[in-house]
Amino acid sequence: MNSAARSAPAAQRNRGPILQVLRQWLPATGLVLEIASGTGEHAVWFAGALPRMTWQPTDQDDAALASIDAWRETAGPPNLRPPLFLDAATPDSWPVERADAVVAINMIHIAPWSATRGLMAGAARVLPAGGLLYLYGPFRQAGEPTAPSNIAFDADLRARDPAWGLRDLDEVIALASHHSFELIETVRMPANNLSVVFRRGSRA
Repeated sequence: MNSAARSAPAAQRNRGPILQVLRQWLPATGLVLEIASGTGEHAVWFAGALPRMTWQPTDQDDAALASIDAWRETAGPPNLRPPLFLDAATPDSWPVERADAVVAINMIHIAPWSATRGLMAGAARVLPAGGLLYLYGPFRQAGEPTAPSNIAFDADLRARDPAWGLRDLDEVIALASHHSFELIETVRMPANNLSVVFRRGSRA
């Protein structure tokens, strides 16, 4: 394995449950744009499990891009594209003009809120009506107690960067709605995470 390849234990643990949700909602064929692909392990796994989809990994971190490329060279299926630089917070500069689905796994809490705003605007720009936006990670939910592990995780994130932290699910849904995304399903996942699935409405 190329020494640039990095590994995240969480990616190994959560890829199976995430794939179950993606299989339910992704179209039969098309292009999936993955935002903040991190190590690249998810991209390799999902592209291999969904051979009729084309998977486009992206990240804004040079080390992550190198890791994605290393995993792709070692274990990547033919439907996995080379990684592209993409800064979620600047949607007008995204290097992809159109996709059938946008996927962001464990991103919005490890980034400033401007990245979530950019994610919604960018997804609205590249997705057609009916296109899928999939988010995965821990969230705060109104009226529900936050798991102790998520409280500790949130504190750790904010200690690393005050602009980071768990997002309020209602705020995320409201932002998505502003960009014509309709919430179609919220799925409880292992380790107190959620899958949040949106569908792009008709363009104004």
